[in-house]
Amino acid sequence: MNMTATIAGPPEKATATGQAATVEFRGLRREFGSTVALDGLDLAVRPGELLALLGPSGCGKTTALRVLAGFEQHDAGAVLVDGQDVTRVPAHRRDAGMVFQSYSLFPHLNAVDNVAFGLRMRKVSTGKRRERAAELLDLVGLGDQGGRFPHQLSGGQQQRVALARALALRPRVLLLDEPLSALDAKVRLTLREEIRRLQQELGITTLFVTHDQEEALSMADRVAVMRAGKLEQCAPPAELYGRPATAFVAEFVGTMSRIPGRLHGTTVEVLGRRLPVDGQAPATPEVDVLVRPEAVHVAADEHGDARVLAAAFLGAATRLTVRLADGTEVKADLPTHEAAALGVGTTVRVSLPDRPVLVAER
Repeated sequence: MNMTATIAGPPEKATATGQAATVEFRGLRREFGSTVALDGLDLAVRPGELLALLGPSGCGKTTALRVLAGFEQHDAGAVLVDGQDVTRVPAHRRDAGMVFQSYSLFPHLNAVDNVAFGLRMRKVSTGKRRERAAELLDLVGLGDQGGRFPHQLSGGQQQRVALARALALRPRVLLLDEPLSALDAKVRLTLREEIRRLQQELGITTLFVTHDQEEALSMADRVAVMRAGKLEQCAPPAELYGRPATAFVAEFVGTMSRIPGRLHGTTVEVLGRRLPVDGQAPATPEVDVLVRPEAVHVAADEHGDARVLAAAFLGAATRLTVRLADGTEVKADLPTHEAAALGVGTTVRVSLPDRPVLVAER
């Protein structure tokens, strides 16, 4: 069952200065026996924003969401909503709605009654709760499906019903726990656009847990990348991709190649030239330079020391896999019309643009 708020008012539009809440995790720690799920997590969510929690399995992102929802108790730290510690507030009184990966609809109730269930628990009259449920189903594009039962709906439609149910009591915080992962690719794309549209229209503070970086980057105002229970970086998608704070973020978000280099103070020697180092450099002189595929330049050169191994058509761009003289494999994205002249086996020269690069320990 989804966790909903105790507000009995109609589903009105939220605003960043009224309905939408601030959420803050302060030094949050949660242990399961010898496993540390959250290790001093510090993170603040702004009113009305959609913040994605992104990271590999076991990084603590779902645990953080469940602690905020009240389904898990943390061992140390605090969870604040609008500046108030909600540690001792039970789940059903936390002004939040939650949508799960598994839909969690009641099979014996039709769509209208599933959406209206929380309102029934709050003793809202039958007429009012059915009217409100119908309005919410219309909001999520299912206005004509209210009489259908879960088994009569597609996976995407069931998830829309679950979303409407989470919104039924006008929560100030919406929690989404990998709600799209069980859907096929086309439905997932459509529904993530719909969720984003609704979230912006309602102005509701939203935490979205996902392991899918494309989902996070395309939907969120900011993305918080987690690793081993800690926050690695929290930033808008473009900044996270273009200016990753750590080597882990750089390699987890998007595609990244490692090219051997050697440090010389604040510069690094790589592919026969010196480039400035972006951020703090490791203590060891032997490092790897981290580069995105779109930053790698590849040109045919019969005297070059690299060779094209493979080409993957991506539409407007083609991704080449190039092997350097030392055996290092590098990904490079080129316009498809340019890559057409660089077939597998072509001898090429690889270079990087004259701009700062991120380096990591080898």
